[in-house]
Amino acid sequence: MVVFRSGGQRAFIESVEKKYSLETIAEICSCSTRTIRDWRREKFPMQLLCARSLSRRASISLPKDIKIRSRYAHLRKAGRKGAEIVLAKYGRIPVNESHRKARWQKWWLTEGRFKTQPSAFLPHAIYKPPKSVELAELVGIMMGDGGLSNYQATITLHHTDDRDYIAFVAKKIEKLFRIKPAIYHRQEISVCNVVVSRKGIVAYLHSLGLPIGNKIRQGLDIPEWIKKNEKFALACVRGLIDTDGSVVTHSYVVKGKRYRYKKISFCTHSELLRHSVARILSDSGMSPHLNRFDVRLDSITDVKKYFSVVGSSNSKHLERYAK
Repeated sequence: MVVFRSGGQRAFIESVEKKYSLETIAEICSCSTRTIRDWRREKFPMQLLCARSLSRRASISLPKDIKIRSRYAHLRKAGRKGAEIVLAKYGRIPVNESHRKARWQKWWLTEGRFKTQPSAFLPHAIYKPPKSVELAELVGIMMGDGGLSNYQATITLHHTDDRDYIAFVAKKIEKLFRIKPAIYHRQEISVCNVVVSRKGIVAYLHSLGLPIGNKIRQGLDIPEWIKKNEKFALACVRGLIDTDGSVVTHSYVVKGKRYRYKKISFCTHSELLRHSVARILSDSGMSPHLNRFDVRLDSITDVKKYFSVVGSSNSKHLERYAK
């Protein structure tokens, strides 16, 4: 992959967009328009092959200060750090793992299973918030830029563009679940992860309709308990568009005069989710356009109504709308 200086990847993509449409850029890179948008907002570093293809096709030189990094360049450093921790804790690196496992199995069968487990090994008690507008919005955020593993709930946001929104999401989680999430900054890939490590919370979020693992392959869609409540549905859409949506300025010239107005686009590869979002916006009096990979509000009236009826908790969108 190729690593630009801060703001460099955005500038490169925007330069290419002056010559090609977003769909054409995605076709050149053999990826979706959502991936291009993620690269533009520097959510992830772009692939070197794609950067070179765009540079060649658009006749735009890549910056001289870019760095080319292997996808797995961090593994050696991580392995060394892990070894240092093991040495500091045990004084040596275990060399006979099968012998250790055999001894542990013998201890467990003869002693361990008969002992009362210490509290450190017991599951943490969790608070399960009732269904509400705030919980519906968090579900939308999780469907957009979040994901569940067996033990963690993670929301990944841009570390600078979404700085205020990161704080908003963390406070929402703390308010709903009465637990303070961990926040991990990963400047090397320009993201920030908001993480809750509780198996019980993962199980509860899963029971609310969020899939564990790959969301798209499992047919991601807005849960029925949200769809049936208008306020819940609007809050969920707000969370979705605050994370996977964008506010863009459409500009065109007629008879020498330039006109500019705002549009809203929500991008997802889940067909079910696209239709659900379009239906909720339509039921709220808007006229969304349903496309192959996104849902759009193209008219000035619809965008104005969106911010009036649905609103946004992400200052990035509010600032772009106000410009």
